[in-house]
Amino acid sequence: MIIIIDQWTKQAAEMSLSFGQVVAVFPSFNFQLSYNTGAAFGMLGDAGGWQRILFSLIAVAIIASIVFWIIRQHKERVITSLGLAVILGGAAGNLIDRVAYGHVIDFVLLSWEGNSFPNFNIADVAINLGALMVLIGAGGRPKPIAVC
Repeated sequence: MIIIIDQWTKQAAEMSLSFGQVVAVFPSFNFQLSYNTGAAFGMLGDAGGWQRILFSLIAVAIIASIVFWIIRQHKERVITSLGLAVILGGAAGNLIDRVAYGHVIDFVLLSWEGNSFPNFNIADVAINLGALMVLIGAGGRPKPIAVC
């Protein structure tokens, strides 16, 4: 579902926004179509093209690792497994863009008091939400506190 929603929203952004155009939705929440040829926050975005292959290979390795991790999870680790699946969907969504277009399509722009956060997309949200779920799931059950 993450991949479908991610790809659908990216295509909707491509069809309805002009590159660089800012469309205000709410205060501090805008849409702005941009293309990220680099990694997170555009790192190595203007490195000449070799980064597309590198980041695609890294994504494939991460996806394979996550699949293996999910398979090895205990059945009771539901939150961890679900978090890993959400990360997997986000990583796959951005990998599809990188392979198909040579860049990742970003379209959500948050700003606060004149400062903007780098543009992002649904896949990026999924990766971060999944990571939070994995952290929560890794915490295990709370241990009782002995009171004297």
